[in-house]
Amino acid sequence: MKILICISKTPDTTAKIAFAENNTKFATDGVQWIINPYDEWYALVRAIELKEKDPSIELHLINVGSADSEPIIRKALALGGDEAIRINSDSADSFFVAAQIAHAAKEGAYDLILTGKETIDYNGSSIGGMIAEILDLPFISHAIKLDNEGSDSIVTREIEGGEETNKVSMPLIISCQKGMAEQRIPNMKGIMGARTKPLKVLEPIECETLTSIVSFDLPPAKSGVKLISPDNPEELVRLLHEESKSI
Repeated sequence: MKILICISKTPDTTAKIAFAENNTKFATDGVQWIINPYDEWYALVRAIELKEKDPSIELHLINVGSADSEPIIRKALALGGDEAIRINSDSADSFFVAAQIAHAAKEGAYDLILTGKETIDYNGSSIGGMIAEILDLPFISHAIKLDNEGSDSIVTREIEGGEETNKVSMPLIISCQKGMAEQRIPNMKGIMGARTKPLKVLEPIECETLTSIVSFDLPPAKSGVKLISPDNPEELVRLLHEESKSI
């Protein structure tokens, strides 16, 4: 079995967010980059767990990004990936990214393609579904459990008010979220081994980009906290009604 795990580079959650070039580009100076947590903690780690049960499974990583993505790819290899592919493009267009991944996935004939449910910078939640549409394969989103039974996958996903369990024949695409696995830290053996694992760089295929970024805007600054005396509940009610409009 071959599993392809899609990983993306995102700013560390503690990074200070700022924009440049008339608010059309993210200011990257001084930013620490990480593997998108949904890709790493849930999609990648669950794939590693499956490989631990069945060592014959091959784990391949794919990233659409420029050369500065290679440190996070090497970290993913240190965690347990066998080899990696980097598509040499820094496009932020979801369709373009999905088309690149789909092309490589078709060439590699993978049984499972795993993504995080979304990236923590753009929050698009669109890549997995687009890959599935391009490849004409089943897609299950927001999965919290994954097990394999022969040529089938048993996938549990969250739905409103509960959970839903699906049995799906492979190949298929799954987007993963919290509950799928627990975060891991690469050990020294993994870090040393990642240096020599294959990392293939491919040029992107020709593909139309369907979206472009017009501008970024920061959310409005939060106002100060108002402290209300416990002896004055009428003032609290007035503020909730007239200012916050919450009642």
